[in-house]
Amino acid sequence: MVINKIDLFKDKSDLLPFIAKLSQEYEYDSVIPLSAARDMQLDVLLDEIAKCLPVGEAMFEADTLTDRSMRFIAAELIREKIFRLVGDELPYSCTVMIEEWEENEQGARIAACVLVERDSHRPILLGAGGEHMKRIASEARQDIERMLEKQIFLDVYIKVRKGWSDRDASLRELGYE
Repeated sequence: MVINKIDLFKDKSDLLPFIAKLSQEYEYDSVIPLSAARDMQLDVLLDEIAKCLPVGEAMFEADTLTDRSMRFIAAELIREKIFRLVGDELPYSCTVMIEEWEENEQGARIAACVLVERDSHRPILLGAGGEHMKRIASEARQDIERMLEKQIFLDVYIKVRKGWSDRDASLRELGYE
């Protein structure tokens, strides 16, 4: 059992009756009081989780970071910038599709399409004078260049595709299934 936000208790002994009550109702292998926000006891939680994990053969090489393609990661980097910049204004019903990827030793040319579900989302994403899209593309380009360790040209544009998030075929095409 994990009990979070223990930093809100002035007197930690106030937790003991609560832990005792829950321990009588349910059988736990361990009880871990912690504060995730203050990074208290997180190491204990990770150690307990590690004890429960099965031992097995490695599924990937030691230096493999992910099983996703560079195209997918680039799309997610662009999407991250969108939500950091306009996430409060734009619902999470937007995604990024890499439509072109040409790469050689000198650099890469990437064309990315931001899909939104409503016409009203387009001006939010663009921002006044296209400022939001310029900033999104610029910050994403810098991250992708660091990832690829080469210079890139990134072209990002917006398309409205109504109901894309409700269609299984669209979700498969975008790599979500």
